Amino acid sequence: MLEIIYAGGWLMVPILVCSVLALAIIAERFWTLRRGKVIPPGVGEQVEEWAARHELDKRHIEQLRSASALGRVLAAALANRHRPRELIKEAVEDTGRHVVHELERFLNTLGTIAGISPLLGLLGTVIGMIKVFSAIIAHGVGNANELAGGISEALITTAAGLTVAIPSYFFYRYFKGRVSEYVVTMEEQAIRLIEAIERGNVAQLTARVPGG
Repeated sequence: MLEIIYAGGWLMVPILVCSVLALAIIAERFWTLRRGKVIPPGVGEQVEEWAARHELDKRHIEQLRSASALGRVLAAALANRHRPRELIKEAVEDTGRHVVHELERFLNTLGTIAGISPLLGLLGTVIGMIKVFSAIIAHGVGNANELAGGISEALITTAAGLTVAIPSYFFYRYFKGRVSEYVVTMEEQAIRLIEAIERGNVAQLTARVPGG
């Protein structure tokens, strides 16, 4: 394996760095974007239960906000539940933008790795072919070792770049799709909560709670 890396030349170094970064980002995003962490089940029911018990005070809202990404969005609506609908929506949208930004953290980096890795491989191909033609000029076509070195460098860097780029792009698209799915779900639950607030289902139950 080391021999292959050495044969690929100095461009194997940035390609390897890209591969390590890609693996780290993929592992971190898999851990962070778990559905149970972003959109845990039963959050809406928990909010309704708190409302029924007149427990929608600041402590419970802060608990909801710190529990999950969905909780942050719903907590923004609950914290502004006594305000007009437009102000509630604005607060939810502002919080949602921050939540989406956190959910998409490092994805641009992963997409960049997917884009530059094949370019690094292509650069290695060009450099390898330059070495081949330089060897032909200097030694003619009879020196097979000189030609083989340049050709192997060209092929190895190309293969390494594609090996990094293909899974990086796949997981980039996968995580973008997962984030989009989460965003739709959070929007649906936020809209339902805003409609419930507007109808007074929550506000009437919590109107007598001091500090709510």
